[in-house]
Formats: sequence, C-alpha cells, structure tokens
Amino acid sequence: MVFRNSSFFNNGKQGMSEAEAVVMESQDDLSLVKRMQEGREQIVEEIRKVIIGQHEIIDELLIALFAGGHCLVTGVPGLAKTLLIKTVADILQVKFSRIQFTPDLMPADVVGSEVVEEVEGHRNLKFVAGPIFTNILLADEINRTPPKTQSALLEAMEERQVTAAGRTHSMEAPFFVLATQNPIELEGTYPLPEAQLDRFMFKIELDYLSEADEITVVSTTTQTYDNPLAHPLGAEDILDFQRIARKVPAAEAVIRYAVRLVHASRPHSQSSPQFIKDWVSWGAGIRASQNLILAGKVRALLAGRFNVSYGDVRALAASIMRHRILLNFHAEAERVTTDKVTSMLLEAVPAPAADLED
Repeated sequence: MVFRNSSFFNNGKQGMSEAEAVVMESQDDLSLVKRMQEGREQIVEEIRKVIIGQHEIIDELLIALFAGGHCLVTGVPGLAKTLLIKTVADILQVKFSRIQFTPDLMPADVVGSEVVEEVEGHRNLKFVAGPIFTNILLADEINRTPPKTQSALLEAMEERQVTAAGRTHSMEAPFFVLATQNPIELEGTYPLPEAQLDRFMFKIELDYLSEADEITVVSTTTQTYDNPLAHPLGAEDILDFQRIARKVPAAEAVIRYAVRLVHASRPHSQSSPQFIKDWVSWGAGIRASQNLILAGKVRALLAGRFNVSYGDVRALAASIMRHRILLNFHAEAERVTTDKVTSMLLEAVPAPAADLED
C-alpha cells in the first residue's frame, strides 16, 4: 500500500512532481512514523520529570538524535546542560559514556590504545577500546582540552570509525556526540577547531529559566524526590527513525532555498548581502545545507507532515548556522553575534510565500 498525503499535493508551487510526492511505501512505514511521534512524546514526558522548561532546546536535541546528528550544547554554569544530556541517555536503552575533558586528557584516553597482553608465555598487542565506543558520548566541557585531544573525535563523528595504531575499528550504531561547553570562562579553555565545529549538526544555546520555572526547579530539588524514568525507546528504534526520516521528500524549491540561504552567508558569494561582506570572514559550508534539509525532514514528521517546508528550514537555521559563520573583527567591534547575522539573513533571503508554516 502506498500512502500519499493530500496536503503534500497542494504544494505544487514548490516544484514537486506527483512521482516525487510518494511519501510512504507501506503500512510499516506509516506505523514507524506513528511510533516516532509517540516515542518523541514519551521521551519528552520522561525528560520533564527531571528538566524544567527548555522546551525548544529539548525539541532540537531530539531532532538531532532522530536525524543522526551530533549536538554542541552551550550555556553558563547551572543551566542543566550535563543533566539534560545524561537524562536523555538514561531514558534511551543505549550504551552511554561520559568523558570529563581536562587539559591533561590525551587522545588515547578517548579512543583507546594498544596494550601488551601475555597469554601462555606469548606476548601480543591488544586494543583496549576507549569510552568513545558507545552509543551516546557525553563530552563534558569539551573546550577544556587541547585541540590535539578534541581532534580525536573527528573521525568518529564523521565516519563512525576510529583508527588507532594503524588499524581501523568500526563503531556500533547509533553513535552521537553530545558535547557541552561553558562560554564565559576563557582561562584554561581551547576554542574548538572550525573543522570539528562543522561536524556538529546543532549548536544549541541554553538561556536562563523564567522566574516561574526557576521556582519550580528550586522547590523540586530541595526536597525528597524519587520519580524513576521509563525507557520507551532503544537503539534499534533510533536507527529506524533515522532511516524513515531520509525517505521524506523535499521539494527542489525547498532545497534550493536552503542552499541559497547558506550561499548568502559567504562573503565572496555574488548573492551575499552587504552586511555579510562587512561582518563575515567565512560563511557556512555544505554541511549546513545538508543539515537544514535532513533536520527539516525530522521536524516535519514530528509535526505530522510528510514533506519539508520552508518554515522547517527557517526554524532550524539559527542552531545549524550559528557555529558555521565566522565573524571578523568589524563584527566583534560592533558586538554583532552570529544569531543576529542569521536573523538578518532570513530577512534578506525571504522564502516564497507558498509555504511559511512553522
């Protein structure tokens, strides 16, 4: 049985043909989408037992997980960055490792190393896997370790494998790096290399809670509170969600819009606005375009739609592009942020009026 979404055909202005409008190929796919939506609700319900507020942050974190992307979570101390990631890992029935990054941490402490093993008088080299061989890796305060150790994650994040002592070791799927960093402390920290930043699908920024939410947090955490977490999803569910998300069609016009938005962030592009040429040294790369569409597919499914909209691209633009735009000293002197640049880009590169739903 082939499923076609009636609202999808109404988006003909986006250049989608009827052949491309086939969304789901079987009832199994439809059941999986429903399972994905229900699973998201179950996870959010469990997270809210521990985390108060931060609803948009939770949504973006789950979009990244269902899309197979990594997340960099930034915020001042005390905003529950580590607790949020650990809670998600506790809810999902997957392997979890945590690395507390420090200045003296070495690459071998992350990926593992070879040790000499003696068996019946014979000595052999045996690879002892490091904490990176897991499903969810919490890289806590990742900017507190030198680039040499930070780069130990590069191959694993992109290719899902690790090379040690000339041998390649495949990693078990799914694999996510959920990293945290503190933006207000500069002493003893090392900015992440641009190549590593680009491998994070989202850079999520946590802000202070509202007064009402903070009252709830203080009230809850200063008394006896025991509310065990359920485990609604496992590793196979996450892999299924990643597979079904890639089946969601994206109209050529929507893809063109995402690419045009990213191209406009590059100061040497003919389509870039003047403020980009004035403030930006380097714009976003092709991973930004890819992630806008892939994350948009997950967002569409979770919203009950079977096609990516311009609204999906616009809603995700800030978290996907804020760590991929490198500002120059003129922008820093004028206290311009990448979020402001992205916001101005969304105004300078408007989406067609055919579909602007959020």
